[in-house]
Amino acid sequence: MRFDTLADWLAWQQVAHPVAIDPGLDRVGEVWRRLALTRPRSVLSVGGTNGKGSVSAYLDAMLRAAGYDVGLFTSPHLVRYNERIRIGGREVSDAAISTAFTRIDEARGDVSLTFFEWNTLAALVLFARERVDAAVLEVGMGGRLDAVNLADADVAAVVSIGLDHREWLGDTVEAIGIEKAGIFRPGRPAIFGARQMPYSIAAAAEACGARLRRFGRDFDYVERADGWDYVGVGSRRRELPLPALEGCAQLANAATALAILEGTEPAILVPDEAVRRGLREVRLPGRFQVIAGEPEWILDVAHNPDAARVLAASLTARAARGRTIAVCGILGDKDIEGIVGPLAGRVAAWIAVALPGPRALPAPELARRIAGVTGGAVATADGVTEALRLAQASAAPGDRILAFGSFLTVGPALERLGAAA
Repeated sequence: MRFDTLADWLAWQQVAHPVAIDPGLDRVGEVWRRLALTRPRSVLSVGGTNGKGSVSAYLDAMLRAAGYDVGLFTSPHLVRYNERIRIGGREVSDAAISTAFTRIDEARGDVSLTFFEWNTLAALVLFARERVDAAVLEVGMGGRLDAVNLADADVAAVVSIGLDHREWLGDTVEAIGIEKAGIFRPGRPAIFGARQMPYSIAAAAEACGARLRRFGRDFDYVERADGWDYVGVGSRRRELPLPALEGCAQLANAATALAILEGTEPAILVPDEAVRRGLREVRLPGRFQVIAGEPEWILDVAHNPDAARVLAASLTARAARGRTIAVCGILGDKDIEGIVGPLAGRVAAWIAVALPGPRALPAPELARRIAGVTGGAVATADGVTEALRLAQASAAPGDRILAFGSFLTVGPALERLGAAA
């Protein structure tokens, strides 16, 4: 199978496999073995419910600042598919991805792959081709059965555990913890990045012989008047600048990234000055991204209750002179009431937006469910662009506009505001 453009490849991949999500490593593992790829010097896998994108971005920025050649794989994308695969801080080209797809297609024979499996294998092909020093791999939905788990991680991290993707991962944090901890490896560091840890994380680490390092016990951060310190396993990094990423969770995310780097030593060494530079230069669109102006815009992909609680705390910490107007687009298979609830007291006006795709709700139905939580009137819009226009038209001086609820909400907002990475 060969296509002339990346767009053609992607269109075909989205319909080629019988189902969109098909957990398991048998099919994709067979293709991976046939590819016989050279392994990067260090593989860092980052999973969890929330925060994994931020932690991956910190790792990429700090490692590059230390002079390493870094491959970064993340998902989903906000605007361009190429965002998912970066080498040396740059998105790979359409041509490079298409070449990787051709190689995968030649290796797979009659093995069928999901869209995400094609994506993961393409990243691994390109990282091997470029002989990167370190591959930072953001896990997709789960862990144990996720295609990223093909690569044995030198250090694996689960940033947090929350209730999301329950139809695939389980209905409790303990069940989800088992799936997420499937990226741990015997004898290697396993990092957990939240203060509240399900028992299943510790049990999984013990069962496989991983060396568990836990936030709040084995590593932590100490806030200072002008920055912060990282306190690790027998080490301390002092007088670090506040991260360029905003939001209440970012010191914990940055500390988790440093715990991962600590786990790579001595194979990978990142000096303090590279850490400081990485903290200043890190960029990650759509995670409490503030776009200054009148009105001020805040973009956040929060799409589960835990992420919504962090978003609510971040809004409170960044006080507005006027109202907060929310452009809210949430997919129908998410916990809509659980997401809206933490924000109900912090948002003065709501606009429910219809998102594209079969998982979306009509805007009136989303508005009805939001109103069931907030008790107030909720406006509707047929798309993100219309919703942003309505929000801006209704904003008074001092108001701010929050666009949140999904990558499918934030991506179009980035494009409209001219703030895409």
